[in-house]
Amino acid sequence: MRFRRALTLLLMTLVIPGSAQLAAGSARLGRIALRIWLLVLGTLGLLVLVGWVWPGALATLAFSPFALLVVRVVMIGCAVGWAVLFVDAWRLGDPMRLRQGQRLAIFSLNGVLCVAVCGALLLGSHLIAVQRDFLGHVFSSTEVADSADGRYNVLLLGGDAGATRWGMRPDSLTLASIDAETGRTVLFGLPRNLEKVPFPTDTPMYDEFPGGFDCADECLLNAVYTWALEHKDKFPKDVGNVGVWATTRTVEEITGLDISYHAMVDMKGFEDLVDAVGGVTVTVPERLPIGGGGGPITGWIEPGKQQLNGRKALWFARSRATTDDYSRMARQKCVMSAMLAQLSPTTVVTRFTAIADASKEIVTTNIPASELDLFVDLARKAKAKPVSSVSFVPPQVETFDPDYDAVRELVEKAIARSERADDKAATDQQKASPDAETDQPDDQPDDQPTEQEQQHKQANKSADLSTACG
Repeated sequence: MRFRRALTLLLMTLVIPGSAQLAAGSARLGRIALRIWLLVLGTLGLLVLVGWVWPGALATLAFSPFALLVVRVVMIGCAVGWAVLFVDAWRLGDPMRLRQGQRLAIFSLNGVLCVAVCGALLLGSHLIAVQRDFLGHVFSSTEVADSADGRYNVLLLGGDAGATRWGMRPDSLTLASIDAETGRTVLFGLPRNLEKVPFPTDTPMYDEFPGGFDCADECLLNAVYTWALEHKDKFPKDVGNVGVWATTRTVEEITGLDISYHAMVDMKGFEDLVDAVGGVTVTVPERLPIGGGGGPITGWIEPGKQQLNGRKALWFARSRATTDDYSRMARQKCVMSAMLAQLSPTTVVTRFTAIADASKEIVTTNIPASELDLFVDLARKAKAKPVSSVSFVPPQVETFDPDYDAVRELVEKAIARSERADDKAATDQQKASPDAETDQPDDQPDDQPTEQEQQHKQANKSADLSTACG
């Protein structure tokens, strides 16, 4: 009977903290604990309801340093309080009057419950602390950018310092244009070796190169970053990272789009991130060298579906000793897509600290923490929609002598197709109308690719994402 009572008191504390004290101990302590427990349950229930009605609210809380601090303090308080209640429930069970075997069983159960329940709360508080530190380190900007013509244009840079280079150089440049309402995204891949890139007239680069970036073989798009670093004195003091600023303004001039934010990933640090998530699975389309490009080839990545560790994933994304830049661009998109698709909630939780630590070292961005809930919501919407991808590669765009008016036209057409896809229901209704054809001008573009676009697609299989991923 005493053993059953002691066991019941522990289980009551597990299910309803404070109930054991109300039944057999200090009623005042029990009432306080029970009220706190009901308050916590009520708050959780309210959050679930708010999250169901307004999903963005939970994202707002998840990215609010103050809200995270409050949650962390509450979790630590609950862990300590619950541990006190477990010890008190064990005391109320009068273990000294139990037989030795029963006393050992109750003591062991109490220890297991304390470790499991309180340990889980303390682990959660630790993960929240890691999240706050990550947000403060990476998303420290406070400048909020408005959408441009109903779109958020985010420049994604893959930086590569390299053993033989001075400073960082973005060898991967992708502009993500995201519809501010639907989240539908168009990715524009810019080759690193675009020549004669134009500069906005209000920049120091234009003053130096009014006819475009033309100074022999080194004046490629990815060298704008390095040139800016070498001529910091020509730039305003308030632009921050002059390399990123110069590259951003250049891409704006190339594409005709106003860039809202940027994010740069150090490709060398990307190796640590892949290892932090346990590797990434891709289908390697062909045998790729590890090394090369001015250094020795130290190994090979064999074709076929396989899980790559950080080092191999990095070389899968950067290798071009036996392929071209366009194939490498596609493989980089492949790795990004594969990581997004394979990151499960379990992986994120179990490897959260390693992921956050790796990300802090490789990611720099001017997206403020206050805007993260917006982009989480847009990502949620975009996940259900296909992502369009356009690469400015030959024969549509000759990198050694690009027609930048044609590039801007490609951008406009791609965005127009994307927006028409979001209005599919209205388009279907219009097609169903007997007057639909007469209401449209003869030169109205449709969703079918032109003959030129078909040739472009066929000629650029090496830059196609599906081909690069096998």
